Amino acid sequence: MQNIPACPACNSPYAYETDNGFSCPECAFEWIHESTEESEILIKDANGTVLTAGDTVVVIKDLPVKGAPKPIKAGTKVKNIRLVEGDHNIDCKIDGFGAMALKSEFVRKA
Repeated sequence: MQNIPACPACNSPYAYETDNGFSCPECAFEWIHESTEESEILIKDANGTVLTAGDTVVVIKDLPVKGAPKPIKAGTKVKNIRLVEGDHNIDCKIDGFGAMALKSEFVRKA
């Protein structure tokens, strides 16, 4: 049996593991599974603030999306980011667009 931590928001012992973290069925709080690989990555936003997995960021300029009829507008809030290595170093889900990979230079920490 896996050692799943209690929910940090409500301290519920009924948390369960999801694809990229944990979720609480009682308060619907979601948090990222801390791993050694993710903690070693140092990624900064457009203002030089260090980003961490699970942060909320705001897009600072309109970003065109191939195959989409409209761009991602400046000011769009993106919740629960995941940091990865590579050119596009932020993985996230954006309402109306779905799963996306963003460059950290086009976002700021909210």
